[in-house]
Amino acid sequence: MLLFRPVGLEELGLIYDSGMRAFPPRLPDQPIFYPVTNEAYAKQIARDWNTKAGTLGGFVTRFSVDDSYAAKFERRVVGSREHEELWVPAEELTEFNNHIGDAIDVIAAYFGEGYRGFVPETFGLKGKDAAAQCLALVRTLPYSGFDVICEMAANNKAVFLNFFFWEQHSFAAELSDAERDAALAKLRAVWALRERAAFPLGVVR
Repeated sequence: MLLFRPVGLEELGLIYDSGMRAFPPRLPDQPIFYPVTNEAYAKQIARDWNTKAGTLGGFVTRFSVDDSYAAKFERRVVGSREHEELWVPAEELTEFNNHIGDAIDVIAAYFGEGYRGFVPETFGLKGKDAAAQCLALVRTLPYSGFDVICEMAANNKAVFLNFFFWEQHSFAAELSDAERDAALAKLRAVWALRERAAFPLGVVR
């Protein structure tokens, strides 16, 4: 069964920590884990809700679960017909994660005004917001590819989480869109050299 879940930046970070294999445990006041069955509904939540609260970013994840296992959970329609959710009790989430097939993909990303992204606390990207991180890496590429490799290895989580923003953001006077795209292609090539290469940078088309 193909399912979708809109998540914020913090939850996506925890999914990344799992190797893109599992959703994090629910909080005590969250008794239900509810992925949705409709991609458009997931995009609506990520775009219209996640971008207006918290870290101001919304991401749509896509994953599959065994049909026979998914059938044990209740489906609920909340609103119009396409607003269908699969209700998984929080205490069953660990087992639910064990039934996820391939890696969890990110298929869409949305950002509200003032989005800062994941800000690392170490090495050269320390304290920089998402836009500043991209510019720092791009400006380092021409004269020290080795430094870029080391920085991306040390701050691989920041690179993964912020790449979704980088590929959409207009850097105005600093970079044209064509220059941005060319630089991101080089960063993807660097990423492919690392052990995290199995997790694609940017949205999965």
